[in-house]
Amino acid sequence: MTVATRAVLPPKPSDLATAAERIRALLPPTPLIPTNAGPAAALKLECLQPTGSFKVRGALSALSDLDAAGRAAGVVTASAGNHALGIAYAAARLGVEATVVVPATASTAKTRALRAYGVRLVEHGERYEAAERHALELAAAGRTYVSAYNDAAVIAGQASVASELRAQIAGPVTVVAPVGGGGLIAGLCLAAAQDREMRVVGVEAQASRALSAAVAAGNVVPVEVGATLADGLAGNLEPGSVTPQIVAEHVSALTAVTKTEIETAMRFLATEHGLLVEGSGAVAVAAVLAEKIDPAGQVVAVVTGRNVALSVATRVLSGAPGAA
Repeated sequence: MTVATRAVLPPKPSDLATAAERIRALLPPTPLIPTNAGPAAALKLECLQPTGSFKVRGALSALSDLDAAGRAAGVVTASAGNHALGIAYAAARLGVEATVVVPATASTAKTRALRAYGVRLVEHGERYEAAERHALELAAAGRTYVSAYNDAAVIAGQASVASELRAQIAGPVTVVAPVGGGGLIAGLCLAAAQDREMRVVGVEAQASRALSAAVAAGNVVPVEVGATLADGLAGNLEPGSVTPQIVAEHVSALTAVTKTEIETAMRFLATEHGLLVEGSGAVAVAAVLAEKIDPAGQVVAVVTGRNVALSVATRVLSGAPGAA
């Protein structure tokens, strides 16, 4: 079955405001703490969200945006893990049925947690893009497809990180955030477009640079995706995705970090802050530690997720060699 390219428009400023209000009513603010990762640096601890990841913001925003018919039909999504957990949490909290398609390579820690929520879990394909195509096919039967990144309500929900941050810190700030499909970085970019003192820097895993390739090309292009410790950031983009357009217009810079730099950041967060963080959640800190960020004003690294398999965490924290 061929799935047509979806036309997704960027969220408007009013959409960002609505999402921020909804999320403020459903989730407590995550902490902002100082760190010695770099000069004038701080950490925004999205890893302390109830699902262990910032993605619960976009999920709550998207499911709150459904009309009565949409809630009754249910939703379907594809995710390597954290977006799925966000959808599962939001579905349980808002009373919506959810089906989640995951690739066979998804983190065991995430799939185990996902099953505990009781959603319908479908395993399909070896990579994220195969799972995404299958989820779009399932959605064609009448359910609402909620993309992890190519969805206006999801992007608006992720933008609430910025509005929440502004209640915690004043003055010039450079927000450093992980980049996969681009939902978080797009939301931050749109928030920064309304804030003259906010810059946004996106950080990809070196092994998976689909969004920066799309920004450079002016449209989504396929890239080779290698094995990476940042599994939640790996994969190609949905054709026609709106996130590259938003990022191209508003981002201050895009950079990338290596496997070794991610491992260093994971160990830093564990030893210096007592935080067990997944590879995807550590890439912003990795870029700060590797001095890949122009430190304009206060630097805030968004620590996006904690859902790491114990075997991976043990290897990384012990410094033992292993696969990416």
